[in-house]
Amino acid sequence: MHDNPVLVWLVYYVRSKGADAMRMTVGIVVFPDFEILDVFGPVEMLGMHPEAFELRMVAETRGTVSSAQGPRCVADDGFDGDTHYDVILVPGGQGTRREVDNASMLRWLERRCGEARYVTSVCTGAALLARAGVLDGRHATTNKMNFDWVVSQGPDVHWKYDARWVEDGNTFTSSGVSAGMDMTLAFMARVLGEQSADDAALWAEYSWHRDADVDPFADAWRTR
Repeated sequence: MHDNPVLVWLVYYVRSKGADAMRMTVGIVVFPDFEILDVFGPVEMLGMHPEAFELRMVAETRGTVSSAQGPRCVADDGFDGDTHYDVILVPGGQGTRREVDNASMLRWLERRCGEARYVTSVCTGAALLARAGVLDGRHATTNKMNFDWVVSQGPDVHWKYDARWVEDGNTFTSSGVSAGMDMTLAFMARVLGEQSADDAALWAEYSWHRDADVDPFADAWRTR
């Protein structure tokens, strides 16, 4: 271990600052008609390492928010709160069609994503980031079924069709629904190390699709 400078620094930092200093607060944005697996797939993976991530639901207004599938979740924070988020996660879902015109949502994303260490999205959540200008000049991907619509929300984004997820600097965007879990594991591998991501996938009994450049559903939607 002592031959690895990163591990040496990590041990020193934890000992000097305490384990809580290493935890990242993840702000998971929810809105009416969010896609339930877009949220709870990544939450399941991140939640495998509670020592590393504090997970908080955030919505325009605190309280219950209904998913596109019906079940509701409770937003811990509202847009008027002062919680600092190290990571922003934006899901997709039917509600994104409405939220791209929600000025409050777009202002919040622009400000909070600018403050965060990492910004992530699942499925059509990329449309919200694009509309807020967060993805301008970056490479990104999204759900292939709604690809053209999402692209129209961000003409200054370098959209990549054939990708399960795309990592560009501190942004991670993924294709549709289940791809959010693959993207989240890749994010975890970057910030916690490959072994931590492998452990999370094993504990969840999930078969991690590890190749970011291969989306097995891209061709299926291309021919429709």
